[in-house]
Amino acid sequence: MSMFSNPFSLKSTLRRCLCGRHASAEEHAAAERAAKLSDEERYKEVVASGLMRALFPNDLKRRAFLKAVGTSTAAAALATFFPLDMATEAFAQTGKPEKTDLKVGFIPITCATPIIMAHPMGFYKKHGLNVEVVKTAGWAVVRDKTINKEYDAAHMLAPMPLAISQGLGSNPIPFVAAAIENINGQSFTLGIKHKDKMDVKSWKGMKLAIPYDFSMHNYLLRYLLAENGIDPDTDVQLRVVPPPEMVANLRAENIDGFLAPDNVAQRAVFDGVGFIHSLSKTMWDGHPCCSFAASREFISTMPNTYAALLRAIVDATGYASKAENRKAIAEAIAPAAYLNAPPIVLEQVLVGKYADGLGNIKDDPKRVDFDPFPWDSFAVWMLTQMKRWGQIKGDVDYTKVANEVFLATDAAKVMKEMGLTPPATTSKSFSVMGKVFDPGKPAEYVASFAIKRS
Repeated sequence: MSMFSNPFSLKSTLRRCLCGRHASAEEHAAAERAAKLSDEERYKEVVASGLMRALFPNDLKRRAFLKAVGTSTAAAALATFFPLDMATEAFAQTGKPEKTDLKVGFIPITCATPIIMAHPMGFYKKHGLNVEVVKTAGWAVVRDKTINKEYDAAHMLAPMPLAISQGLGSNPIPFVAAAIENINGQSFTLGIKHKDKMDVKSWKGMKLAIPYDFSMHNYLLRYLLAENGIDPDTDVQLRVVPPPEMVANLRAENIDGFLAPDNVAQRAVFDGVGFIHSLSKTMWDGHPCCSFAASREFISTMPNTYAALLRAIVDATGYASKAENRKAIAEAIAPAAYLNAPPIVLEQVLVGKYADGLGNIKDDPKRVDFDPFPWDSFAVWMLTQMKRWGQIKGDVDYTKVANEVFLATDAAKVMKEMGLTPPATTSKSFSVMGKVFDPGKPAEYVASFAIKRS
């Protein structure tokens, strides 16, 4: 809590750290400790973190386990059946990259922060790569250029590798989501003339924009509307608009609002043409959005290059996840070659202290966050929404498709081939608008909705 915060406000916390940049003293200590780690120590923590999250998807159970046996005993117990050092070595080591000059496509939005900042902040060079990050106009163009091998890898919406692999919107080509780029980081934004329409039920008849058919934006907006009794296919118009064009369309009143990346929403506020109705995290805190994706052919033919590229992305994601780095990142990705946006707009997104366009200043350090682990259950949920809204026809093997595309399970397969014992699970449950999702019962989940197309 700062000196000027209201100590009697229910929204204030008394537990901020001394420097004021972290939500708690625990986060401050963790940030100081992480800054002192060597690369080897950091790789070891990445592997250990993934293992612990896989074994204990529920934080309460993880804490109960650690409390019961102690940290040292827990680490020793895990080491008896999982060779952590060997796995860390496998993660850290690589042969000479088969190819060092690479092109990685991206859409100019804050979701792509790790992929973009890895260029100006030197993460690609650190791992022996000369990567050209290429700003691209829209998601279909990213898809086509990656399929046509003009890009070696790309920033994609997390559902896109699932869609491409199944032949939805393109020929079926095996693609993978190697890492999740960001969690949260999207906002429901309406034109300023609709500032009295805070009740979603009043959105009937609106023209609302989403960036792509196979996107979390499409599925979350449809979910929100349907939960409020609005059929997204008959009661509103959903239009696909590239994120860089959304604010101009809102200004021209071609659309009434959109669900889009936070920097697009914040630009609408900055330009005085829209206001932020709510953040997407209010529906599902920690939801995935974008991914770092590549074809299976690229991974299999250039394994060392892929490994170096993935390490650069993991490194950049870890850096971006620290609150104290966010202002510097906003400055680094603001130039025209990247997001071409005012640094203050990006800082409001990345730091989380922002104007909502209605005269309020809000403070949410987790407005957008960066966590690379591609949980299988994220993929299964996306597939349920593809099925719910008729994008997938016929039966779908949810688990099989999730395992093939999201590399949480592919990593387990590789570990088995190496003679290692992979984590027991790479899946976890979560809630969307208070409704619990069980990834083991996807068909029942789809059947439970009153508004659906299948």
